[in-house]
Amino acid sequence: PQHVHNRYHSQSAHKVASKLLHTMLRSTFLRKGNGNLYRAAQHLVVRGLAGIPPPPSSPMPEFPSGEPASPALQTEVPGPKSRALMAEMQEFQDSKAVKYFVDFEKSKGNFVVDVDGNRLLDLYSHIASLPVGYNNPHMLEVFQNPGNLSLLAHRPALGNMPPAGWIDRVKSTILSVAPKGLPCVQLMMCGSCANENAYKAVFIAAQERKRGGRPPNEEELASCMVNKSPGSPDLKILSFHGAFHGRMLGCLSTTHSKAIHKLDVPGFDWPIAHFPQLRYPLEDNVSHNRDEEAKCLAEVDEILSADPDGISGLIIEPIQAEGGDNHASPDFFRELRQICTNRGVYFIVDEVQTGCGASGHFWAHEAWELDTPPDAVTFSKKMQIAGYYCTKELIPTSTYRIFNTWMGDPVRLLQLEAVLKCVKDYSLLENAQITGDYLLKGIKAIQADYPGMLANARGAGTLVAVDAATPGDRDALITALRTRGVDIPPCGDATIRCRPGLFFGPKHAKQFLDAFQDAVVSHVKGMAK
Repeated sequence: PQHVHNRYHSQSAHKVASKLLHTMLRSTFLRKGNGNLYRAAQHLVVRGLAGIPPPPSSPMPEFPSGEPASPALQTEVPGPKSRALMAEMQEFQDSKAVKYFVDFEKSKGNFVVDVDGNRLLDLYSHIASLPVGYNNPHMLEVFQNPGNLSLLAHRPALGNMPPAGWIDRVKSTILSVAPKGLPCVQLMMCGSCANENAYKAVFIAAQERKRGGRPPNEEELASCMVNKSPGSPDLKILSFHGAFHGRMLGCLSTTHSKAIHKLDVPGFDWPIAHFPQLRYPLEDNVSHNRDEEAKCLAEVDEILSADPDGISGLIIEPIQAEGGDNHASPDFFRELRQICTNRGVYFIVDEVQTGCGASGHFWAHEAWELDTPPDAVTFSKKMQIAGYYCTKELIPTSTYRIFNTWMGDPVRLLQLEAVLKCVKDYSLLENAQITGDYLLKGIKAIQADYPGMLANARGAGTLVAVDAATPGDRDALITALRTRGVDIPPCGDATIRCRPGLFFGPKHAKQFLDAFQDAVVSHVKGMAK
């Protein structure tokens, strides 16, 4: 291998040499029926062949007020203090999902510090919901500004008694980044209730459309009180296998990522279509992927045509996050939108995880370049406040149809002001494009040297993912990364996904890639023992 490396030192020759060596290893070990030995032997070729290039420049400045240079571990993760707190917490609620307890005062920028003093590079960012890092001074100013004190002290029932200046604040924040063609917004509490109430808005609009403008009659009013038709109609939302749209009762019927999310909970008998399963690299699988997407589109059209009066809406994620970071092409989404338009079905885009810039666009669906905008776009997480944008058609004609006590949270809108300021002033969208491109290329380089361990590197902006060979390999790599000071989440069956904040730049991506390469090398070597 070193001889080949010395002779073939260019980028293109690296690929040739790597393929040659892997072919030799494959023929030697797989022929003998030893796939594990083949994967283990790959570490022989990575030294000298794989090299993570230096990080590119980004228009994003350094994190405001500075941040640590690198991770630093004091104990295992979780450490003894976190484990003790987890045991104490288990006495009054389920704590088995807790990873560690965070010391927020010591955390800074892209680095989270736990109660044991461990500092980790955070590519988890609180399930993709921490937009501008830890202790960002622009975010802290929200809570230090005396002018915000009255909103911090009083949480109003916004649907009945909004505070003075509320309309101007909504216009300057949430509506200033509204997706094209969606002039209305309805604020909610979390991603699940954003989707849940978007479903309700779709059902209400569908029935108002069927009534042709007449008010509901006495039979409809009486029957809905006992959950019977015609007042409680048998309407449905079409969703996709692998989707995750939340854990509320209606959302759960459109969530299909993990059985444990749904087990023991009654569900609506709503239709489910297949989401395209693309092959990678995309440039080598154009024909297959085109046929795969056409097959899925045909299935959707067939499902809709079979129940034209029942299926009122369709919901889809730009990237199926919890389900395994599954992607589809812009053409697929454009065709899907057209099918919904032709069938009179409301088209909902769930941007709870993909919205607010991480994809390189403020809204991931902007990359589709739709001729007709979605009917609704839901949001939460990095936006700090939840809700959905929609067309005027999805605003009910009667009051209290979409309602709760809070109808949003002014404090979260103040936080969104800080987020939007950072996005604009620090070129965070452009940074997501540059950093994401570098991150994906780096993962592909590691994947190229370990084709038996890693596959299907893919991404949009910093929403990057790669599949491990098995779920066990994936879990081992995530554990190995944590011991190297990197916290990163899994998804799907065997996927590792990157979910950093918006101040995650090329130098942070380089730190991750170095740790990831080292983790893969160590894991593959360990398999040979």
